[in-house]
Amino acid sequence: MKTRITELFQIQHPIIQGGMHHVGFAELAAAVSNAGGLGIITGLTQPTPEDLAKEIARCREMTDKPFGVNLTFLPSFNAPPYPEYIQAIIEGGVKAVETAGRSPEQYMPSLKAAGIKVIHKCTSVRHALKAEKIGCDAVSVDGFECGGHPGEDDIPNFILLPRAAEALTIPFVASGGMADGRSLVAAMSLGAEGMNMGTRFIATQDAPVHQNVKQAIVDADELQTRLIMRGLRNTERVMKNAAVDEIIRIEELKGDAIGIEDIRHLVTGVQGRKVLQEGEMNAAAWSCGMVAGLIHDIPSCDDLISRIMSDAESIIRQRLGGFLTS
Repeated sequence: MKTRITELFQIQHPIIQGGMHHVGFAELAAAVSNAGGLGIITGLTQPTPEDLAKEIARCREMTDKPFGVNLTFLPSFNAPPYPEYIQAIIEGGVKAVETAGRSPEQYMPSLKAAGIKVIHKCTSVRHALKAEKIGCDAVSVDGFECGGHPGEDDIPNFILLPRAAEALTIPFVASGGMADGRSLVAAMSLGAEGMNMGTRFIATQDAPVHQNVKQAIVDADELQTRLIMRGLRNTERVMKNAAVDEIIRIEELKGDAIGIEDIRHLVTGVQGRKVLQEGEMNAAAWSCGMVAGLIHDIPSCDDLISRIMSDAESIIRQRLGGFLTS
């Protein structure tokens, strides 16, 4: 399948693995890239720029295919040294960067000077247009269904994707609710030229996370996620567990007076690692999309992507083609 996204990133299939904290390690990125998609190392999961440089080198030992690095610009307790992380990306020869959160505008000159293609994750058309204006090569349009941070507009992809198609000239991929061949065909019919998957890639054999996490996704349905931190305007979609129940209780108790310090002990990266790496399923809130309801197995990335592309072709050629009359 050939789209502007496959051409831009020099990949076989229009499938991108989104950046995920404590998930996007070299093992997963390499597996996705080897399967023909674009694997992504999560930059800030690495404690220092030096660690990121080592992770990039480690990924290169596992794949000779293109892969990228995610950099998320979000409010944090301690601001990371972004210029140093970017330098590690440049020196590592990485040619694709997925940015998310706040605008990457101040870092665009150094990224573009190094010949890096930038895809910015956006939760609204206005942010996508800003990304286009500042020189991003593509955008990942993230609907309300997504795991992680869906923004504050609450627009689902059935509306957001065609609106993006109306407004943008640069290519975009659909993110949020993507899981299979049906997702890819639907996204492309609405104007996208590929899709970005997060939660679906966690539930793969190659994802370096605890088996308890993968099984929790398989066991869940579409009703098992919750939205937290709405009062802080930093909304996050997470899997329901005891920690999330406690966060919601605190938020209801505090009301408009809620502050990040009130729930910090349940949302920090340290606690998140206990879930994702150690399998302590109630230790913290962890990002998960509603798409868990469509995930029923734990395949390898190669098997998953092959299945997606085969199913997409079958849907286009047979099911949709069968609706046409001469």
